[in-house]
Amino acid sequence: MAETLLSPGVLTRENDQSIITQGPITAGAAIIGPTVKGPVNVPTLCTSYSDFRSRFGTSFQSASIQYEYLTSISAYNYFQQGGDTLLVTRVVSGTFVPASASIKTNGDVNTEAFSLETIVEGDMANNSGSLGASGSLISGSSDNVRWEVAGIDSGSGTFNLLIRRGNDNQQQKVILETYRGLSLDPTSENFISARIGDQKLTNQGGYIQVTGSYQNLSRYVRVKSVNTTYEYFNNDGSVKSEYTGTLPAIGSGSLEGAFSGGSGKLFYGGGLDMFENIDDNVLYPQGIRPSDYTASIALLGNQDEYQFDIITAPGLTLEKNGAEVGELANMCTSRGDAIAIVDPSVYASSVGGTIQDGAVIDSSYAAAYWPWVQVRVPSTSRLHFVPASTIMPGVYAFNDRTAAEWFAPAGFNRGGLGMALQAERKLSPTDRDNLYLANINPIATFPGRGPVAYGQKTLQKNRTALDRVNVRRLLIELKRTIGSIANNLVFEQNTATTRNRFLAQVNPYMENIQQRQGLYAYKVVMDDTNNTADVIDRNELVGQVYVQPTKTAEFIILDFNITPTGASFE
Repeated sequence: MAETLLSPGVLTRENDQSIITQGPITAGAAIIGPTVKGPVNVPTLCTSYSDFRSRFGTSFQSASIQYEYLTSISAYNYFQQGGDTLLVTRVVSGTFVPASASIKTNGDVNTEAFSLETIVEGDMANNSGSLGASGSLISGSSDNVRWEVAGIDSGSGTFNLLIRRGNDNQQQKVILETYRGLSLDPTSENFISARIGDQKLTNQGGYIQVTGSYQNLSRYVRVKSVNTTYEYFNNDGSVKSEYTGTLPAIGSGSLEGAFSGGSGKLFYGGGLDMFENIDDNVLYPQGIRPSDYTASIALLGNQDEYQFDIITAPGLTLEKNGAEVGELANMCTSRGDAIAIVDPSVYASSVGGTIQDGAVIDSSYAAAYWPWVQVRVPSTSRLHFVPASTIMPGVYAFNDRTAAEWFAPAGFNRGGLGMALQAERKLSPTDRDNLYLANINPIATFPGRGPVAYGQKTLQKNRTALDRVNVRRLLIELKRTIGSIANNLVFEQNTATTRNRFLAQVNPYMENIQQRQGLYAYKVVMDDTNNTADVIDRNELVGQVYVQPTKTAEFIILDFNITPTGASFE
């Protein structure tokens, strides 16, 4: 309808003021480390432990022994403690490539209809084309997949594709994904590449290079190539003669739906040092070269693309891998919106050595916890000691779920270490004092209670409010949310209306933080006092946020005064 009156009349208009400003999309935690399977060096968001397990696996076997990476244990504990989302980046050592499968046509067994490639990279994606007695692939496993064409319709030029679990059999198929009515015609809305996806993501150190046209919708495979049947039908609706026999054949082909050609071993070198074997003599913790973490750390520095509150790399320590852990802390410092949970020392270290190791970093965007703790590994039920950074993301998740980011993830109420059974050693009060003075947060053990995070200092050496985890995380939360509100003002008119719009959203948010015990007081200024004529002429909009963060009661002093008989208490 018309938006202005050109002749006498009544104009009715709607002004929708119900728009809700959404907060930033964040991943509660991020973790970098080796996993059994999954995309290599590509950050992937998991929303549950079952989601993590299907994408990255859990246990693997080496020399007839079952192992589980610290990454998997940390993910399990994090989600058990109430964590919502986890950004996982798999690191490997060496060259990893996916496996592939060629699906032949129903007209010629030597002609390819299309080919698939596994999302999983490494030799574990391969499975044998020979069948066992029950119709199972001899080397099929729960960590790889097989394919099957379930039916074709030459009249419509469509077929169905099943993605099955690698260790199922013909009598008991485990179908992971089903795609119905697929077409090899790129003009069709059911074109196979569009329905499944054909993009390949490669970490280039500071960015992800994308090849392919269609976003990957499958969790297990991508389309590698297609022998297209462009415009499958004639104008009269009949199938073009040259496309007769071009659809894929029913079944799983001569290789029984197997994939092959994947390469890359789970661990580097001849040995595999896990859990408490990560000690002074270990060069490659969990069989991974520490230098292979660098590309993923650099990539996660892109705060526009990857959002998270905390990040860990369990298995790396300041003692043995100071360069890589330092890069992790520096990345968080540069981003300004996340805190790194780090481990100062390897298993069986001394208090003095741990204090010395923790002194390497000076940043309020990093926090260290010690000693290691014992857990029951979920997939094997064996007891092992793991570094504290494996479990601490779960402590932060529990803290945020029961209170808020600006509460201390420490003490008996919110500092319990979830699945931890006992600490590597019981710290004496003197040990705890010495560690805390050196900004190392002690994992304490008290009678009748499990291990507890009994400190909340950051690794910042300067004594300010930001040498505490709860204050640092408060500022991270404030900057992220207020920054998100400010993003909506970019390229808007620099007028009082725009400034008032900002204040109208920020002030209620700050008041809510204050009511929830995050602030003693606050003040937000965005007016003519800090947006003078010269500021406006530089196309700048200036806002100032003043906050008085609440402090935690870490040192409680109780005076017991003994008085003589008959003394008055008034």
